[in-house]
Amino acid sequence: MNSQGPQQHSITEAAADWAVRLHACALTEQEQAELRQWIASDSRHEAALRFAEQTWAVLGEVHKDEPVHRQRPAAAAMPIRRSKRRKPWQRAAAVALVLVVAGVGWVRGPDALLQMQADYITQKGEVRTVHLADGSTVELDSASAIRLDYDGVQRRISLIQGSAIFDVAPMVGQETRPFVVQSAGGQTRALGTRFVVEREDDRQAWVGVLQHSVAVSLQNPPKNGPGERVLKEGQAARYSPREGVVPLDQFDVQRATSWRRGVLIFDRQPLAKVVEQLNRYRPGRVVLTNAELGDREVSGVFRLDMLDTALGTLTQELQVQRLDLAGLSLIY
Repeated sequence: MNSQGPQQHSITEAAADWAVRLHACALTEQEQAELRQWIASDSRHEAALRFAEQTWAVLGEVHKDEPVHRQRPAAAAMPIRRSKRRKPWQRAAAVALVLVVAGVGWVRGPDALLQMQADYITQKGEVRTVHLADGSTVELDSASAIRLDYDGVQRRISLIQGSAIFDVAPMVGQETRPFVVQSAGGQTRALGTRFVVEREDDRQAWVGVLQHSVAVSLQNPPKNGPGERVLKEGQAARYSPREGVVPLDQFDVQRATSWRRGVLIFDRQPLAKVVEQLNRYRPGRVVLTNAELGDREVSGVFRLDMLDTALGTLTQELQVQRLDLAGLSLIY
């Protein structure tokens, strides 16, 4: 059984092919340019290549003591080639590597790739504050992950999963680098101190400003709407390649970040949305067996450390039934 979708499988195949080619011989200038373009074209490509290279390295360690007639010759014995034509063993090795990487992904799940991408990760139900070297702090929401990419030009952070609040150390004295958060094909540049970014999926995120202001922009021009927008304190916007940067006029940023105060606040929210949030913070999984239930509105304040009690109260108030199985709660 293969847990990867068609698009992810295609990425895995390409990453495996590049990994084998990188270890087999020196790339031509054209191939190096092609590799750089492939990595830049999708935020998942670099991590997939890193995973494939690490898996290839592990396979090399496992087989290094086997007889020399193994299919892949030792890297040190490989001549430097300039031809783009690949040997049959390279194609076979790439196919084998795809199978191994896909197998590891099936056994270890998406956490395997996330562990390699991220510098800081929170588990389900965990909220954590990270203090950065420049004096900035990051409050990581439940099931969230970030990667630090600080260099001499930018203080850049990639939000790989979930959401986080960024309290930015200002550009004063020797600190002249802008603070930028990248996620889901867009970036948020701090023009003040505190803001939140939540990655909803690979192509969509929302940004809310808690203090001062930020500049939100897309990496590529959107199909519709503006590609950039400045948000002031209390304002929020959602961005995507299709709709551009769209303001969220009725969005309550303080309520959306109530998790940092240890609670979840819902005001006439559909039950489906409430369940989605509970699944983000509570161990196990809640499933609505009746789609019509998902439209029923819910209001309440739920403590993060008492979500089991909150779930019981919720089902009683809505007068619905709940069946608890191993790691699964069915609402019907």
